[in-house]
Amino acid sequence: MAKLINVDNGGTLTDFCVIDGDRTWRSKSVTTPYDLSKCLFDGLRKVSRQIYGKEDLDALLREAACIRYSTTQGTNALVERKGVRLGVLTNDPALAASMTGDDHRAGLFRDLVGERVQCIDPQADEAELTTAVVKAVNALGAAGANRIIIAFTGADFAAAELAIYRVILRAYPSHLLGALPALCSTQLSEEPEHPVRVWTALLNAFLHPAMERFLHSAGHRMRETRSQAPLLIFRNDGGAASVAKTVAIRTYSSGPRGGMEGVKALAAHYGWADAVSFDVGGTTTDIGRVQAGVVQARRRGVVEGVDVAFALCDVVSHGVGGGSIIRAADSRIAVGPQSVGGAPGPACFGFGGTEATITDAYLLMGLLDPATYFGGELALDAERARTAVTDKVATPLKLTLDAALIAMERAWVRKVADAILAFGTVTPDTTLVAFGGGGGFAATEIADALGVRQVVIPGLAAVFSAYGIGFSDISQHYELVLTRLDEQGLAEQRARALERAEHDMFAEGAALADCRIEARLEVQRGEQITTHALDASGALPVALQAGDVARLQLSVIKPMARPALAPLQGATPHDATVAGQRSVLFEGGAQALPVIRLEAQQPGAQAVGPLVLEEDFLTSKVGPGWRFELTASRDILLTRV
Repeated sequence: MAKLINVDNGGTLTDFCVIDGDRTWRSKSVTTPYDLSKCLFDGLRKVSRQIYGKEDLDALLREAACIRYSTTQGTNALVERKGVRLGVLTNDPALAASMTGDDHRAGLFRDLVGERVQCIDPQADEAELTTAVVKAVNALGAAGANRIIIAFTGADFAAAELAIYRVILRAYPSHLLGALPALCSTQLSEEPEHPVRVWTALLNAFLHPAMERFLHSAGHRMRETRSQAPLLIFRNDGGAASVAKTVAIRTYSSGPRGGMEGVKALAAHYGWADAVSFDVGGTTTDIGRVQAGVVQARRRGVVEGVDVAFALCDVVSHGVGGGSIIRAADSRIAVGPQSVGGAPGPACFGFGGTEATITDAYLLMGLLDPATYFGGELALDAERARTAVTDKVATPLKLTLDAALIAMERAWVRKVADAILAFGTVTPDTTLVAFGGGGGFAATEIADALGVRQVVIPGLAAVFSAYGIGFSDISQHYELVLTRLDEQGLAEQRARALERAEHDMFAEGAALADCRIEARLEVQRGEQITTHALDASGALPVALQAGDVARLQLSVIKPMARPALAPLQGATPHDATVAGQRSVLFEGGAQALPVIRLEAQQPGAQAVGPLVLEEDFLTSKVGPGWRFELTASRDILLTRV
């Protein structure tokens, strides 16, 4: 099979996973937020050296079936409020008030739109309407708007928005330098509940430029290499599509969803009924759940605290990661949410950082080896770490260095465990899935704090979100509100959805006949919402009543090649090979622990903690009372004994 390239662009590091049949290569590069195409191509060059024995980017791209990519670029822009200034054209003077029912929403609307709202009457005759639109657009532009959202309310909101949109296109054709991009809220969703529909349009318009700039840059550089591999954008709904067929808001928090696709695949493979994952990156820990083979999601996704029209994966981020700042706060230790990020990074990285982090603590505790950490590519500086921990934690709290290190670990573990408990209930039978660069640091300590008996660290834990992207298919999803509550109304909207799907999948190089089609009817009756599967007969699965809101939900999926998981059987249990010893600080003092290099082990290798598991991009301390086993798929299974 041709090579599958998966890339997960995070705030601190960008992860790469290349899959070719039963072979997998992985790498990391430091994220370069000033030009994301730089870290993308830096990482591709690094992984090409692993594959070919020398740097050969052209060969890698030539042999690639596709590149699937997720990025936090738009997400970070929204969090930091760094982006375009939006203007709103509406027929409703009370629109802003109806969308800002609390301080948080009011603040978000103020940051994105502010006072840039103009009202017009869509019932005016053509000449008056054109004049009114031109005046309103000029006023929004003068107030600093870079993009315009057309957001109408009332019974005929869709038709009214389209009429205004056509006036703008006539008055400000796109080839003119002064033209402002305009978007109808109904171009993204036909949701009659206007706050949801309008917030979706506003957030998408804000996210779009940040994504667009990077993708144009990446696409240009790929064309320079004469790459034929399509660049597919991985979305929060678990699917992927070409750049031209991707809506920006669907990429929100897509990286964590990549990890959840991987957890879903492992849950099906191993037969886990309930799996809770925690993905520990440099800045955050992202928590999600797979139950009965389904990734936990919200019917109405939440972006920056507001409901949007699309379903989004229910992954919650908490400000605790490998680069979270740990400091003295009064008489206690505080962890995060501030982070040192990739630059300057933890003090031990030697890039100028002076704040203490759990990475600094684990270096001083002896868990991390400067010769092997990050594949030996980062020269860790213990003296800088010691200075940071002493100045920021030990001295203010009047603790010895060793006591400060133990207290830092305890506080960090507690914060991760509390984040998991805040997400949902866990039981002793829940399987914890730990991944990310810091997921293995203290996985058994976190499990002990939660009372969980089984932890799995995936074999590709350090790049697991990138690996998980490899389980995605090319897909598109459509949701149309029935304008008639009968079978004819269903047939009309189904025909509309299929027509759109045929065009979209043709652009992806697929015929509709080669795709899997899934259709559902969601019926909202008052506060009650029910979902019904639809078959090809076109019959309504439930009688509809006046006042119902019925939504056709149609998904079209083109299957893609994906990673293969090894059979569960076939690994013969045997003692793991020990590479050496390492002195690691525990609460009762330092202990000499066996070090097990994972790449030197065969499936079936076993050992009982305490011990250290290590590979180029993963270090894990396995606590006492825990058994380590390497499965046939080279996943790390940790069980309480």
